[in-house]
Amino acid sequence: MNAVVIAVLVMIVLSLMRIHVVIALIAGAIVGGLTAGLSIVETIEIFTSGLGANASVALSYGMLGAFAVGISFTGLPNLMVKGAILIVGREGDTRLKTMTKVLLLFVITTIACFSQNIVPVHIAFIPILIPPLLKVFNELALDRRAVAIALTFGLKAPYILIPAGFGLIFHDIVVTNMQESGMEVTMAMVPSAMLLPVLGMVIGLLFAIFFTYRKNRNYQQKELATNQETPSYNYSFPGIAVALLAIITVFVFQIQTDSMIFGALTGLIILYIYFGYLHLTKKFSLNQSDELMTSGMKMLAFIGFVMITAGGFAEVIRETGHVDLLVDSTSGWIGNNQALAAIIMLIIGLFITMGIGSSFATIPIIAAIFVPLAAAIGFSPMATIALIGTAGALGDAGSPASDSTLGPTAGLNADGQHHHIWDTCIPTFLHFNIPLLIFGWIAAVIL
Repeated sequence: MNAVVIAVLVMIVLSLMRIHVVIALIAGAIVGGLTAGLSIVETIEIFTSGLGANASVALSYGMLGAFAVGISFTGLPNLMVKGAILIVGREGDTRLKTMTKVLLLFVITTIACFSQNIVPVHIAFIPILIPPLLKVFNELALDRRAVAIALTFGLKAPYILIPAGFGLIFHDIVVTNMQESGMEVTMAMVPSAMLLPVLGMVIGLLFAIFFTYRKNRNYQQKELATNQETPSYNYSFPGIAVALLAIITVFVFQIQTDSMIFGALTGLIILYIYFGYLHLTKKFSLNQSDELMTSGMKMLAFIGFVMITAGGFAEVIRETGHVDLLVDSTSGWIGNNQALAAIIMLIIGLFITMGIGSSFATIPIIAAIFVPLAAAIGFSPMATIALIGTAGALGDAGSPASDSTLGPTAGLNADGQHHHIWDTCIPTFLHFNIPLLIFGWIAAVIL
């Protein structure tokens, strides 16, 4: 059996059984290594060597968690809730609530799209924007699975289609690796080749908003995952001004330094100054501010541990050598059947990306093998781009180890009412991977 398939299946099955995703990743890595013929010692050594790959990302999330909870104590969330109540009404007109929910979902989608291209901060905006909005979602009885869909769409579709920001990096990886594998392609070809797959994602987004998750879903009004004894404050002009200044500063510094860590640090410094002011007015103690920041880090500790573990899992998958075997074993019986070849190549990409959790890391793995295989079968360069781009994107949505799912979960589960697997991974898998498979296959066949 192929070690990649076995490792990913073990990880997925354990996750679906509600085994913690960190444990599922470790178990999948061990089983995959043993299946490939590695000893338990070798597997553990390889796994350990890969843990540092995502360490900086994990620290970034911890800092952003502290910042997000700090923002919640400036009074900004209470102001947003009051504004939502004024728009919707506490009893609420059903039609007005529905319109407000749809508008809110499209605004979130737009902001997420901007985070990939126009203001390339990736998921850094989620712990800042989403936790304060949870009370608004609860007031609207908005199904958070729809929000997860909207966020994941915005984190994926823009970089697949648009050659700017993270999209420029993704397109460059596709083109560079295809050229190195012997196929002449240009950057200008990628958006045209990826248009149909992204259209599939748009259909999945609309289907989720207007059909799958259109009904109300009730949540309890809970405080964020902070210390129960830490006081909260009503909004005030100084608090709102400080919150907005801190948020803008984080975005600006993140772009200037290209570091989420230092971006969050500047925001925390501003909040500490504000908390110091509250201390002087005897409204807040410095010990309480430390407890607040620690609680915020705990809120995103989950995503940090998963990202670190995913680095080890991905390293084991690569070192088994079974990624090449997975592709090679299919090429012998495909023949010249382009329709069959396209669907098999896309499914292979799905399995690899589900395990690694990164479209960007999957492209170099599959391009070296897919390019000569596609050329031998007779696929055009445009069709090959569609195959490789879609195969890389497949699995990023729905993977328990992907930041496209971990980011939304970290924000939506700030009050402990959103499950990573059942409320983020499975909904995004169904609504994006299925359309990507269908429309990616169509693009490969017709281009």
